[in-house]
Amino acid sequence: MKEIIAGIIYLIAAPFVGGILTGIDRILSARAQRRKGPPLLQPFYDVLKLYGKKNVIVNHLVNPYIFCHLAFMMATGYLFFEGSDILLIIFVFTLSTVFLVVAAFSTNSPFSTIGANRELILMMAYEPMVIFTLVGFYKVTGSFRLYEIIASGKPLILYLPGIFAGFVYILTIKLRKSPFDISWSHHAHQELVKGIASDFSGRSIAMMEIAKWYEDVFLYGLIYLFFAFNPWIAAGAIAFVFILEIIIDNSFARFKWELTLKSAWLVAFVLGFGNIVALYAWKR
Repeated sequence: MKEIIAGIIYLIAAPFVGGILTGIDRILSARAQRRKGPPLLQPFYDVLKLYGKKNVIVNHLVNPYIFCHLAFMMATGYLFFEGSDILLIIFVFTLSTVFLVVAAFSTNSPFSTIGANRELILMMAYEPMVIFTLVGFYKVTGSFRLYEIIASGKPLILYLPGIFAGFVYILTIKLRKSPFDISWSHHAHQELVKGIASDFSGRSIAMMEIAKWYEDVFLYGLIYLFFAFNPWIAAGAIAFVFILEIIIDNSFARFKWELTLKSAWLVAFVLGFGNIVALYAWKR
């Protein structure tokens, strides 16, 4: 029963937490660029304004696909906080992104198509590191069940430092920050031609933003797993990664897709696979 309540709390609270995190991100990014920046609640104002705009439909299937993207992202977080199997969680998470890609392809627009192709490239880039992360969790705890991983009480960060570093690297991809924001970005410089979202409007973009808030909370929840043995240390680690991602976002120019793919695979092989090999060697 407690697990179900935790999942319901996520469904209710995640968009508010995600929106606040986005607001803090914008303020800190503005300060880094010596600007005042928007108010903290600006992301909520933006979404409400988008819901009030006329929804120009390029293809009647776009909105259902975007809704499925949002629904499966919500399901991902619910299953995570409910303590389900982490393999199922990642499957649903990937399926959510697939619906977003299909929505972009359905517009038949060259800009959206390029954005969708780049999103597929990003999926190819980060998936190997995600797989190594799951393998690492299982190797240390002997389970794919989320609450069993937490209940093990093991400091996963001490067993999986390479996997943690690799996961933080691909986290930049999933948070859609520079230098990996090649398919679409939360920055203003892509408002006119916004990659995968170029032909979405009004309610569609609003649902994408809300899905992004759900996704952010889920992703930081994965960071928590590495430090679950101590909730206070976990909270500090999440705050550190949050600030680090903002610094990276404001320090690097955008990579080309070739460098994005190669660097992510190199990190996955060196840090992810290397950490797994070290675990096998140590246990022998």
